[in-house]
Amino acid sequence: MPAPGFSSSKSERKGEGARQQRRDPYEVLSVARNASDQEIKNAYRRLALKYHPDKNANDPTAADIFKEVTYSYSILSNPEKRRQYDTSGFEAIESESQELELDLSSLSTMNTMFAALFSKLGVPIKTTVSATVLEEALNGFVTIHPLQLGQSIFRKVEKQCAHFYSVEITEKEAEMGLVCRVHSTEKSKFKLLYFEQEGNGGLSLALQEDSVRTGKVTSAGMFFLCFPVYRFDHSNTTTFNKYSDAAFFKKLDGFQPCEINELKAGTHIFSVYGDNFFKSVNYTIEVMCAEPFSAEKEKLRDAEAKILTKRVELSKFETEYREVLAQFTDMTSRYAQEMQAIDELLEEWNTIHASYTTIPPLKQSSSNRKMRASSKGSSKGEEQQTRDRKDRKPSNKSKKKKWFNIHLKGEKKKRPC
Repeated sequence: MPAPGFSSSKSERKGEGARQQRRDPYEVLSVARNASDQEIKNAYRRLALKYHPDKNANDPTAADIFKEVTYSYSILSNPEKRRQYDTSGFEAIESESQELELDLSSLSTMNTMFAALFSKLGVPIKTTVSATVLEEALNGFVTIHPLQLGQSIFRKVEKQCAHFYSVEITEKEAEMGLVCRVHSTEKSKFKLLYFEQEGNGGLSLALQEDSVRTGKVTSAGMFFLCFPVYRFDHSNTTTFNKYSDAAFFKKLDGFQPCEINELKAGTHIFSVYGDNFFKSVNYTIEVMCAEPFSAEKEKLRDAEAKILTKRVELSKFETEYREVLAQFTDMTSRYAQEMQAIDELLEEWNTIHASYTTIPPLKQSSSNRKMRASSKGSSKGEEQQTRDRKDRKPSNKSKKKKWFNIHLKGEKKKRPC
């Protein structure tokens, strides 16, 4: 369905005058057609922060621009949708639902309750970081806590708020790689953020990882291992039924490379953002050097290579599967047609057999009725005879003697003297 604030393709065809033209997403975000994913993401965040409803409460024009920017980003941030748009324009992606990132801080209490309800029912609600948090970070108005490598900290962050941490790494540690992980044992929803430092001392959001639930724990991680590391973007598969074949063949489409694979020596800023609808988030954060995990690094690289190979194989298998499925559908349809044809031929054959008779159909049916009636009459007569026999049967009560009339054998009659 079209994004809010935009007319559908059907309404656009009603007339040139009433048609509302949608602008090129590259033009909306002011990026080149060959722009990288990071350039598109930076442009979106800059414009979204500028036209966010929190900062432009009484400006309807800014609200429309914000929707347009979000809609354009939803196309260009998705590799498949971007490819479809570059090939065939809006028509190629018109039938697909466009996901909009939802800023909970801009919603009323009632809308937040509805969003929480849908999320509880399993409907994916994609949220974005509050514009207030991003603006405070950009202006340098946030408190940053130092965090030592190998140290874990347990804290609680309120909803739509963020905690910031700074980590110092050396040249050697940067070469070995860095890993930041956050988990919550209460299955709380949060975001792990990485900020780059601006020249004016502010912070701009560069990376974002949403927490993923695994069993009774939700977790998120960022891996800077000096080689391409991949992540799963689940937004590509949320529109499909998880049991459908479409979901199966799209399962690995969200396996995409991370935008940043290595860090330089110096200070780096991470943040944990409370993404729950109503309650705060208890979490544990740890940042560690990857040097002690050399075996894990090789296993990760090997596993990701296998996943990429399997994605290519899955694409080929889908083509073969669709061909066989089409043949199976044709065979199933032919099976039903052949079964119907056979039944019709057998019925015709039985009708021809039944036509070999000299008895008129009407008399034959009346004689059948007479035979059925006579059989019913005979059965009724038999039932009546059975009842009569029962009535004539002597009663056992009359044959019974009373106990005081029974003559005992030992009793003798008295003779007259």
